[in-house]
Amino acid sequence: MQGTKNLAAVAELSDEANALLVAEEPAPKAFIAKLMEGEHFMDAVRFLAYALPKREAVWWAWVSARKAAGAEPAPKIKSALEATERWIVQPTEDNRRLTMAAGEVAEFGTAAGCAALAAFMSTGSIAPPENPPVPPPEFMTAKAVAGSVTLAAVSKPEAANAQFADFVKIGLEVAERTKLWGQ
Repeated sequence: MQGTKNLAAVAELSDEANALLVAEEPAPKAFIAKLMEGEHFMDAVRFLAYALPKREAVWWAWVSARKAAGAEPAPKIKSALEATERWIVQPTEDNRRLTMAAGEVAEFGTAAGCAALAAFMSTGSIAPPENPPVPPPEFMTAKAVAGSVTLAAVSKPEAANAQFADFVKIGLEVAERTKLWGQ
């Protein structure tokens, strides 16, 4: 696993977030705690999205998007969530390609659409199946996951800070379960 400073650089964090790394290089969990304490919520989400393994990161985005969608999401949101869940449970090429179609319908400006895009960008080729393979850009899954979690958190602007805290907590639980930082 990359060091906190290297991971922060790749995640393209804000100047304010990077300033927290100047004097020392805290452990990743401590750095996330500092970010949350300073209300650098989007930086905490980005850092965690880049740190998590792709499939686990997509699961985090899906959980956040599902929570934001509520009990009865619009059909296009529900379809994107279902396609993403199907890929998480069974990450086949067919299921991965279905996430792109469902994400486009849900629109990539939605948490569910971004979660679906994250699944699509996680492996395989982004070219049509009949064309030569084109791998997705290296950090596209992380970018889409960060977008999904952020959109989910701000879906209710009056509760955004609490939702960021809740979603980052979920992301940290995923990191612990995967023993990301050797817990």
